[in-house]
Amino acid sequence: MNDSPESRLELSISEQVEAGLYANFASVWHTEDGFVLDFAVITRPPQLANDPSSGQHFVSVPTRIVSRIRLPPNQVFELMKALEQQLTAYEKETGRKV
Repeated sequence: MNDSPESRLELSISEQVEAGLYANFASVWHTEDGFVLDFAVITRPPQLANDPSSGQHFVSVPTRIVSRIRLPPNQVFELMKALEQQLTAYEKETGRKV
């Protein structure tokens, strides 16, 4: 029998954070210590640009990072499970596959 009491997170959120930020792009990368999630918003329509060093044309997509989240590796697995659960619930509720 385990005599340790159950742990319950009691989350709170400031008014500034509660509204959330809009992001339509995400970049995920890692370091030796953990994972980094950069959430960004595209700030202007993509446009054709020229690379001065190579002369190659490319499509420039101007973005601005609105939030950066750093996670330890063990939390990434928990985040993946939570996203899968929420995606499954969303698809059931809306009937739409993402």
